[in-house]
Amino acid sequence: MDSFFLYICLVIRVLPMLSFLLSVAALILGYFFYGKIVDGIFGPDPSRITPAYTKNDGLDYVPMPTWKIFMIQFLNIAGTGPIFGAIMGAKFGPSAYLWIVFGCIFGGAVHDYLSGMVSIRQGGASLPEIIGKYSGKAVKNVMLVFTVFLLILVGGVFVYSPAIILGDMIDGGSTAAVMSCCAVIFIYYIVATLLPVDKIIGKIYPIFAFALIFMALAMMIALIIKWPDLPELWQGLGNRGPELGVKGQSIFPCLFITIACGAVSGFHATQSPMMARCMTNEKLGRPVFYGSMITEGIVALIWAAVASYFFFDGGAETVGSSLGAAAPEVVSDVSKAWLGVLGSVLALLGVVAAPITSGDTALRSARMIVADFLHLDQTKRRNRLIICIPLFVIVAFVLWFNIADEDGFNTIWRYFAWANQSLSIFTFWALATFLARHRKGCSYLISMLPGIFMTVVCVSYICNAHIGFGLSVGLSVTIGVLAALLLSTIFYIRVLRKRAA
Repeated sequence: MDSFFLYICLVIRVLPMLSFLLSVAALILGYFFYGKIVDGIFGPDPSRITPAYTKNDGLDYVPMPTWKIFMIQFLNIAGTGPIFGAIMGAKFGPSAYLWIVFGCIFGGAVHDYLSGMVSIRQGGASLPEIIGKYSGKAVKNVMLVFTVFLLILVGGVFVYSPAIILGDMIDGGSTAAVMSCCAVIFIYYIVATLLPVDKIIGKIYPIFAFALIFMALAMMIALIIKWPDLPELWQGLGNRGPELGVKGQSIFPCLFITIACGAVSGFHATQSPMMARCMTNEKLGRPVFYGSMITEGIVALIWAAVASYFFFDGGAETVGSSLGAAAPEVVSDVSKAWLGVLGSVLALLGVVAAPITSGDTALRSARMIVADFLHLDQTKRRNRLIICIPLFVIVAFVLWFNIADEDGFNTIWRYFAWANQSLSIFTFWALATFLARHRKGCSYLISMLPGIFMTVVCVSYICNAHIGFGLSVGLSVTIGVLAALLLSTIFYIRVLRKRAA
């Protein structure tokens, strides 16, 4: 027995990438085990007719094949978050792996699954409608404005970030090339937002999804071939990269805001209802909603491992780059060095496809949310234009600020990252209320506990960050804990005590 444990310890010490490989395995197991538990708690009913049939309008409510819905959901929620966010988060060290794994299994996937399934049960309701039903009318109105604001930020950010990569591929990143790409992407957003979901999104998204999956698999294979000596979990979970631009930043709460889409992202709950309107059977919820989030977590893990090699094991020098490279540069330099000309083009197209497809569906979600609030029939083109024209004007202003201000993109991204995570708080608490009202026992804890955690994270961050109040970490975390206790008390008084009575 002693020799066995000695062998295990030896393997742990000499096997590179073990933390990364174990993290990938944990995500896959999380889908099959915890995903099944969550699915069982909700209780999908295969005999229940879904809104795709009961409200089929040929525009937003359209029955679609499961594989297409999965691909669209995966692309909708992916964006640049699981790539750029994971690269930036990897600067903190291997603690990024833990957040992606535990955040994805117990937080993000639960968040995405329940928001999609509750939407199906509520006739394809958008996120503000769900939050309003289970958190009150006042919260609904606040969340309507907050959600549309977030979606506009997504639209603006996700025009500019892919345009930078495309501009670099076309003309070395010249201003003219980037501006031209911005214009083309923006025009595409207008068309995709106005047309029926199965006309553009349903046809080209599967192609984009394959490009994104190819990118992830290609990077995974390249990692295995190179087998780099990456930082491991047992070597310490502290901030490993103060010289990489994260000096003075504590892992809590900064890491949990930096890596969003690969772990927990409030934006995802605005996308799940879109696919809820196309689902043909409730039993497909786990593979579509929970499964797409687990897939995104794997993509985030891969890029976190690539970034760990880049920043901590000489990868930057190997690919002819520098430790000061920004996330888009890391993606471009690594792809070109590892995959060759053709492979890098396909990989970069996958990276570009993710934000573009998230951007157009973000604006589509904004249209649907405003239409639900105003009760405007979206089958009429005039009504779609009434909503979309002012929406696109505001997005154009955000885009202009991105380009005109030297630090515009970074400023908007920081606010977007915080707003994105903050939205998940409201979603988690609303979903916990749904479970407390409609399910027995303590099932609400699967949403309440991550809701408590994200409350502490987001309140602590805005109190500590320089874009917020600039308070000390200790005081900020204390305020975050008090905020979580306050919401827990309100939840107990309004929901749990009422249920017990």
